[in-house]
Amino acid sequence: MTYESALAALSDPMRRTILERVAATPRSVGEIAQDLPISRPAVSQHLKVLKEAELVREERVGTRRIYHADSAALGELRAYVDHMWRTALGAFSDAVAEENQKK
Repeated sequence: MTYESALAALSDPMRRTILERVAATPRSVGEIAQDLPISRPAVSQHLKVLKEAELVREERVGTRRIYHADSAALGELRAYVDHMWRTALGAFSDAVAEENQKK
């Protein structure tokens, strides 16, 4: 998984919704598409992007494909975002301390 592809995949609100649904419970395309304002083929296209970003995986069960969130990939992505956040907060803290020293 590249962080860039994962973040790009999650930049779309509908893909985030789809990921949230399969993270809550593994589901088929039809189950994911229920109550969404897009068609099943559109859901499939979004799932393709999420799979390419390695955020979602599929399992064949008979003739159906069941989609699951990839918890390991989501954990890696969370660690990456947490690291970015800590770095940004550290830089902000350093800037504030430097500004306070000038006063």
